[in-house]
Amino acid sequence: MQSMIPIYEQLINQIKGLIKTGILKENDSLPSVRSLASDLKISALTVKKAYDYLEEEGIVKTIHGKGTYVTFVNKELIKEEQIRIFEEELELILKKASLAGISKEDIKTSFDLIMEDIK
Repeated sequence: MQSMIPIYEQLINQIKGLIKTGILKENDSLPSVRSLASDLKISALTVKKAYDYLEEEGIVKTIHGKGTYVTFVNKELIKEEQIRIFEEELELILKKASLAGISKEDIKTSFDLIMEDIK
């Protein structure tokens, strides 16, 4: 199943996740736009859009001819944003379930079963 989340947003979330977990640290360089696009087999414009968004948020800085670097690591702010995104996606899923006539009890049962598989 393909994600309903645009690829550039998935990339933003992955980079923020790497920062939040400490895999990417302040002053670490990100792959070049072309390199990452090639590795992921996506458009360079998609990677550029993600990098531009992260730069607007002050998380990365692009230095022309040098590359893109992590400039700001606020793990709590990133975590809060990830929770907000999760809540929005969950709300959308719950609305779809309701429209499909799935009862709250069935939703809770499904949720519990899925949570058992998550480590």
